[in-house]
Amino acid sequence: MIVRVCTFVLCCALSPLFWPVPVLAGDPWRFEVERFSTTSLSNPHDLKLSADGRLLYVSDAGSGRVVVLDAATLELVDAVGAGELSGPHDVDIGQDGQLYIADTHNGRVAIYSMNGTRGVLAGQLSEGMRGPEGVLVHPNGMIYVAGAWSNNVLAFRDGRIVHELRGLSAPHDLELAPDGRIWLADAGNDRILLLSASLEVIDELSGPPYHFDGVRYLDVLPDGTLLAADKYSHSIKLISPDRRLAATLGSGRPGRGPGVFTTPEGVDSAGDTLWLADSGNDRIVKYRFNRMAH
Repeated sequence: MIVRVCTFVLCCALSPLFWPVPVLAGDPWRFEVERFSTTSLSNPHDLKLSADGRLLYVSDAGSGRVVVLDAATLELVDAVGAGELSGPHDVDIGQDGQLYIADTHNGRVAIYSMNGTRGVLAGQLSEGMRGPEGVLVHPNGMIYVAGAWSNNVLAFRDGRIVHELRGLSAPHDLELAPDGRIWLADAGNDRILLLSASLEVIDELSGPPYHFDGVRYLDVLPDGTLLAADKYSHSIKLISPDRRLAATLGSGRPGRGPGVFTTPEGVDSAGDTLWLADSGNDRIVKYRFNRMAH
């Protein structure tokens, strides 16, 4: 049974920027707001932390660029792709340090060679896709792309399509599971699918108890816990490795403040830190979070 519990923390020992927030939870998760971004953003979507944990790359769909923020302070550092991208929705980082950007309105994945935070357009993938809104650089050497307008997922190797999954509805994010399989947010069907590397459907999360409503972008914790930005329920849902709905962060209604969001899209994490793209409020929110011992 999912019950409403309000978690509290000892705020006097914390920075004034921290607020405890209410959580819908079956497991004792604790979330504390650390800060909100003040950089001017326009409909930010998915985001990706750099390998060293210092930078946050934000697909800022409305401004047509990927904004680079300081991951600790959320202050503006740089931007990539201004004047070259149109409606970017997702970004991933290859093992070679290149940025792979779902350049949605241009119908491609744009590949940027990076020198620090400076990027130069070095290539693209565009075959077989319309309106790509998700991209995953897999350790197996393949690039996976979710075509939100073509309702498919493609796997590229050396620039060629080697696998395809059809019959989807506005698929969005693709995220790597700890065992190398792939989680897919099939947004238009209000479900999350677990896929093999060759794009075979292994499992499906839909209906109760998740009640997804336009699920968008995902993150996976080291223990396999899945984080899902559920756009139209204005919440972030945590799903345990045994497929239980472990916690829901958000009131279920649009808002602006600690623990409430408006159409959240993106999510990423590292250690005890969680970054969220509160898209409808044009901001990034940084949390501290953990699962308290019973």
